[in-house]
Amino acid sequence: MRIDVLTLFPRMFEGPLTESILGKAIEKELLEVKVTNFRDFSDNKHQNVDDYPYGGGAGMLLKVQPIDNALTQINEERPDTKKRVILLDPAGKKFDQKMAEEFSEEEHLVFICGHYEGYDERIRSYVTDEVSLGDYVLTGGELGAMVMIDATVRLLPDVLGNDQSAITDSHSTGLLEHPQYTRPADYKGMEVPEVIRNGNHKLIAEWQLKESLRRTYQRRPEMLDKLEMTKEMTKLLAEVKKEEANK
Repeated sequence: MRIDVLTLFPRMFEGPLTESILGKAIEKELLEVKVTNFRDFSDNKHQNVDDYPYGGGAGMLLKVQPIDNALTQINEERPDTKKRVILLDPAGKKFDQKMAEEFSEEEHLVFICGHYEGYDERIRSYVTDEVSLGDYVLTGGELGAMVMIDATVRLLPDVLGNDQSAITDSHSTGLLEHPQYTRPADYKGMEVPEVIRNGNHKLIAEWQLKESLRRTYQRRPEMLDKLEMTKEMTKLLAEVKKEEANK
């Protein structure tokens, strides 16, 4: 996968792109990332990339010209790739696991990070997606782009040591992940449940599903409304509700 990031603050990406999963993906040549300062594409001697909005209003707007020229260079460097161009915008569609899975199927992603009051509306004609990290405003799109890149890249084949990890993560299955434990079996009186220590894989799988349902019911009950429930899940959820009501 190739990822391009257009930003005014390229140094913000140095740490995240050299550490942990992202750094290893780049080392293994599973991922190529280029971070570009689009100020370099300004067409005036002061290298301004923003200007006052027509009609008045607070703040400055990101100009269309530097973005257009930066995207043109990307297309010239990689004319053979199909690109998904993502504009980081508080008014965009909210990013979620499903979107990360969609992005992970692409061969080339381009993230445009704004850092002003807004964008010249004509910039939107160059993008395929307008995406927001959530219902709040950040000082720029850089942090949002980092989060989306991380969530996307970890889904690429061979990036994680165990591909099954990405499949069973919270949200990937439509449920929050069940509780997990490691050694010791008893730490200061806090014991690992016997059912997941007995080696019976059928009972372990049932316990994991039930506890995923319990955690989702407790913390994110609205997720259950979107879930296609099997007979087993319906039965286990009924048990969870009864147990929680009796606490």
